[in-house]
Amino acid sequence: MSEAMVQILTLFHSGVVYGVIILFGALGEIITEKTGHLNLGVPGIMYLGGISGLMASFFYENNNPDANTAISIILAIVFAFIGSALGGLIYAFLTISLRANQNVTGLALTIFGSGFANFFGGMLNSMSGGVGQISVATASNGFRAYISAIAGNDTKDPLYAIFGYGWLAYVAIALAVILYFVLNKTRVGLSLRAVGEDPATADAAGINVTKYKYFGICIGAGISGMGGLYYTMDYIKGTWANDGTIEALGWLAVALVIFTTWKPLNAIWGAILFGICYWSYLYIPGLDRSSSEIFKMLPYLFTLAVLIVVSLRKKRETQPPAHLGLPYFREER
Repeated sequence: MSEAMVQILTLFHSGVVYGVIILFGALGEIITEKTGHLNLGVPGIMYLGGISGLMASFFYENNNPDANTAISIILAIVFAFIGSALGGLIYAFLTISLRANQNVTGLALTIFGSGFANFFGGMLNSMSGGVGQISVATASNGFRAYISAIAGNDTKDPLYAIFGYGWLAYVAIALAVILYFVLNKTRVGLSLRAVGEDPATADAAGINVTKYKYFGICIGAGISGMGGLYYTMDYIKGTWANDGTIEALGWLAVALVIFTTWKPLNAIWGAILFGICYWSYLYIPGLDRSSSEIFKMLPYLFTLAVLIVVSLRKKRETQPPAHLGLPYFREER
């Protein structure tokens, strides 16, 4: 196999791994925005998911030589989902019940999630004896397990570029397909979309607008939090890094929602594209690490291009939910 092909396969693999983190965040935000709420707290929610899952596995595995892989994984997933869903619940209560400004609330949630996660991440580092010393090897190895019988162990093998990922990556792809089906083919999904398009009409039709908004926001937040869990358990192998990467990925997830015009299936290839753009500077001859920031801008430039095209074409199927970002006052119906 030629060196160029090896580099292409390596870039694709790196892009997929990075893209899965973004994909989880985007899928959760798609659900939230379908309810008519713009949650700019996605980075904070991903922080909450990452640290909650890490803490659950850490306290289970710490000083436990007989830690069970399945139990540690389940604890991580359950607590990551609950932790991030609680972040979504805070956002929902403030923006639905108290009618706080959605943009300000989301930004406040990002700051809160970042501070909360880094505080407890630092605590885990101190308890473990220093940065990078957190040991949740049992859960991390379980999350990073892949079908070696098919993919093999050679990173240059084309099969490795398809099957050489932790199982949570395939869950993200399956989740995108399921979400597409639910939003377009089920009564719950259609009601959820109706709430985001025209809550007054949905209310008049007997749909409990408040219930669907709370439900969509909390479930969406729980899914977004899985991106943070994938980052901590798979990407950085079960430790905690206070370097702001989760926040950057969270903003990319928000951008991906717009880039894919609120369509879950488009989010699959869009996330991979964003991941490839992020790492492509390493594989272009003549460039060095100082060029990385330019390539990190590409996903946002692509998103701006999509916004311009969508605005000019004005096709309904590519527009955001009609009531996105707007508060709903039932008494004004």
